[in-house]
Amino acid sequence: MSPIMLRDLPLTDPGQPEFASASSFLRWLASKQWQTIVLGSIWGSLWLGALALMPGVIGRVIEAAKIGDQHTILISTAVIIALGIFQSIAGILRHRMAVTNWVVASSRIQQLITRKAVDLGGQLRRDIATGEVVAVASGDVEKIGWSLEVLGRLVGAIFAFLLVAVILLQASTLLGCIALIGIPLLGLVVGPLLRPLEKRESAQRKRLGRAAELATDTVAGLRVLRGIGGEDLFIERFQAASQEVRSAAVDVAKLRSLLEAMQVALPGLFVVTVVWVGAHLAQNGTITVGQLVAFYGYSAFLLMPLRIFMEAAEAGTKAYVSAGRVIRVLSLVRDDQSAPRDAHAPDVTMARLSDPISGLTIEPGILTAVVCAEQSTADEISLRLAGIDATGLDVLLGDIALGQIPRDELRDVILVQDKDPALLSGTLRQLLEVPGSGRITIAEAIEVASAEDVLDSLVDTSSGGGDPMDAMITERGRSLSGGQRQRLALARSLLADAPILVLDEPTSAVDAHTEARIAGNLVDFRAGMTTVVMTSSPLVLDRADIVVLVIDGKVAATGRHRELLHGNNDYRAVVTREEVTSS
Repeated sequence: MSPIMLRDLPLTDPGQPEFASASSFLRWLASKQWQTIVLGSIWGSLWLGALALMPGVIGRVIEAAKIGDQHTILISTAVIIALGIFQSIAGILRHRMAVTNWVVASSRIQQLITRKAVDLGGQLRRDIATGEVVAVASGDVEKIGWSLEVLGRLVGAIFAFLLVAVILLQASTLLGCIALIGIPLLGLVVGPLLRPLEKRESAQRKRLGRAAELATDTVAGLRVLRGIGGEDLFIERFQAASQEVRSAAVDVAKLRSLLEAMQVALPGLFVVTVVWVGAHLAQNGTITVGQLVAFYGYSAFLLMPLRIFMEAAEAGTKAYVSAGRVIRVLSLVRDDQSAPRDAHAPDVTMARLSDPISGLTIEPGILTAVVCAEQSTADEISLRLAGIDATGLDVLLGDIALGQIPRDELRDVILVQDKDPALLSGTLRQLLEVPGSGRITIAEAIEVASAEDVLDSLVDTSSGGGDPMDAMITERGRSLSGGQRQRLALARSLLADAPILVLDEPTSAVDAHTEARIAGNLVDFRAGMTTVVMTSSPLVLDRADIVVLVIDGKVAATGRHRELLHGNNDYRAVVTREEVTSS
């Protein structure tokens, strides 16, 4: 199997990771790109090995200069040039492998997180904060990538350290022992600081995730917050969360500054020790002046492996913490994952959709409006009808439970548009490019959703010569009003042309005239297909084929809108926003 390179991204299959522990996940990740790690280690060893030989050759030049040996000087100079060229080539190739390891690992994890997010769907937001997912997909992924990037240099540093230690031992047992003992000892002195640093960084990341989640929610609901006068309250909460992040960052910085100070001071002390011992050996005649210069070069060179050791320890610590956070996301399990899925969806033109929890039955081929006294109930029912929620596994499509139908097939049959549909950033054309039957054109879907005026408003902002389809839509559709977002989302849902369409409050943000027009268009356009609308709008209810009233999670009444309006007090109370009485 050929090594994975940057040109192979994105990966066709990121694989199935190990979740037993953070260490097992990191080992699995390294095993998936062992070829480039090995190549990086080889080039890293050759790169640092060539650099490690330099002080010895320079020392030989000095010895040759003392006795006037021109031949040795020329040969040594040629060796220095050759080592320099070889070191440059090896360094370039090592760096290429290091970047490859970093980017491939980061890309693999991001693909895994994306795959998990797609698999979980709306459940992801219920299981873990959005801000934490963002923090994992950005900062933690980069830290894990860094740990693989440093592997090649770490192996090269170990090789170069052993090479220099052997050279020093051959020339001076005392200096060789100082190198063999001193470098690991310096690493052990710094080591105890890594564990507290890991804990402080973990605490900082958690607080940063909470602050990001709060900021995301605040920005997303800014228009509503301003309307109810709650903007100042949420700003205060975000400021408090920001101060917690700042305090945690200061704690991390204090320990990091101590660590970096030791990384400078201790290697410097090591160099002074080697030079001092070497100078006394040269003074006593144990070693030559050329050897002393070489020993100084070796001691200065050993600072590089030492720094790499410390960097690798820091990168490994960060990667371990980050891997734990990545595992938390990747180990999330769909509520319906254990359900057997070996049946096929029946003919939806003839099959009823039955929810045993609420007692709701959706007849095929008509538009059914569901009125719920509580909005939370409407949200729960819409998720159950799509088989998204775990409780929806027992919902029946005909005689078959949704939990028995393969998920891909089920998604082709039933589509749910929740009350707050997400609009991804991109052009309007990209927004409306969704898989569908091809029976419906974009123009038809926009007309049914009564979104023509949205196109008119986008003409001036489009980048394609006045074509509104080329206009950019910002993330979550923040550049649009609530009604515009709803209508574009409805057009997108209609383009999917699902046999069963469930709409949760699709017209709550539009004016009455537009709402009435959408209701009429929807009835005509979806004629003969199963449509469920969770709403309490009289304009929509009046056009529905059948209306179902749900109170306290159970079906309380069924009929036409006008019949229920005049014959059921509870229904009238919900629709007219009066206080609900007991059924």
